[in-house]
Amino acid sequence: MNPLRRLFAAFFVALSLTGAGVHAQEAPDALIRRVSEEILDIAKTDKQIQAGDQQRIMEVVQSKIIPHVDFPRMTAMATGRFWREATPEQRTALTNEFKTLLIYTYSGAISQIRNQRLDFKPMRAAPDDAEVEVRSSVIQARGEPIQLNYRLEKTPNGWKIFDVNILGAWLVETYKGSFASEISRGGIDGLIRTLAERNKRLAANPPRPALK
Repeated sequence: MNPLRRLFAAFFVALSLTGAGVHAQEAPDALIRRVSEEILDIAKTDKQIQAGDQQRIMEVVQSKIIPHVDFPRMTAMATGRFWREATPEQRTALTNEFKTLLIYTYSGAISQIRNQRLDFKPMRAAPDDAEVEVRSSVIQARGEPIQLNYRLEKTPNGWKIFDVNILGAWLVETYKGSFASEISRGGIDGLIRTLAERNKRLAANPPRPALK
């Protein structure tokens, strides 16, 4: 599977450092803009994060980011039609493993943040839309800007991210193909085992921080 780790630093900067629901009435584009600035500041100034302290990074991910992502919906979308065939127990296990995989991916991205900044595009949405897309690009010191768009849904607990587009590729679609291949070989349980094995490898080999 290809989690696009090199570009996930861009995804990470858009996630929140505040508790879920605190800004439940905040517009989705305002939410993304505000928390992006917060996460960039933390990632650039926290010495433990800059040193690659995995415990500190995981604390930030678990407590500050996870509440703002709709993992059940992301997992269902990535699994596609096979989701309907999964038992409740399989759905729970699959969601947990996919969530863990993305947590490791986010953690690996944190230490890669250095001098990036964000440019936001005007959001095109009606006031009563329940799903919107927030468009932005990541400006780097070197290289071309990275396209970075988000799909968010309005929930009782505020807006939540359920998909992200990096350089024209939607995250869910990227995983959908590999999920289908794994399921065709070993069923839902086979996919769960594959994700669990990958998570064990990631836990044993944490990424190195980027050079300054």
